[in-house]
Amino acid sequence: MTNDGVFDAHVAQTYDKQHGNTDHTVIEQTVDVLVDLAAEGTALEFAIGTGRIALPLAAKGVPVQGNELSEAMVAQMRLKPGGEEIPVAVGDMTTLRSAGEFSLVYLVFNTLDNLTTQAAQVACFENAAGHLRPGGRFLVETQVPPLQRLPVGETHLAFDAGPNHWGMDEIDVVTQTYHSHHLWLREDGPESLSVPFRYAWPAEMDLMARIAGLSLEHRWGDWTRAPFTKDSRSHISVWRKPDEAP
Repeated sequence: MTNDGVFDAHVAQTYDKQHGNTDHTVIEQTVDVLVDLAAEGTALEFAIGTGRIALPLAAKGVPVQGNELSEAMVAQMRLKPGGEEIPVAVGDMTTLRSAGEFSLVYLVFNTLDNLTTQAAQVACFENAAGHLRPGGRFLVETQVPPLQRLPVGETHLAFDAGPNHWGMDEIDVVTQTYHSHHLWLREDGPESLSVPFRYAWPAEMDLMARIAGLSLEHRWGDWTRAPFTKDSRSHISVWRKPDEAP
């Protein structure tokens, strides 16, 4: 199945500028962690997008493959230096299988939340585990649900209020779903976009990992591998597949 959905040609063309974290320091930190976890093996990126992480990771010598639901996002990656050289399968990361076994499967930048049901998120963990060699790792980077900052009974939480961009999350605490609403003010008129998500707590992800036969190895607060604390707004979690099947 392929479906550009929210990430159509227009969004793909503007994704790096408007949505992707293109901070070079963060990208370097991210790639350094992934190189270590790949342990001289091969890596598979779920939701490879425009190649923001895969391209510099490949430049570090790690063989990288990817999958991606949006053909438009892959097309943008193909326009970048080295983008034609990375194998990408187009399809759903909950079911799509890539050939071979990998030392590392990774899913970054809150993309797990794009799967809007618990069943889909569990299937993603199971699919990742199915791609791993014994001893391989699955890494997820995503936000900690921002409910500590949401007043009781409220449903909206602003995350950006700049001169040209307003951003607000609309949160349903019953279903653990939310929509991120964006409004850009441009010279040629306003532009809006709403993206649906589902949040999960780190502890819930640990259960998803256990269902998939994985166990927690690391949990950091950011890409510097700082400790994960009660004040962390995001987490990088790494689960490992057993060295030998039980």
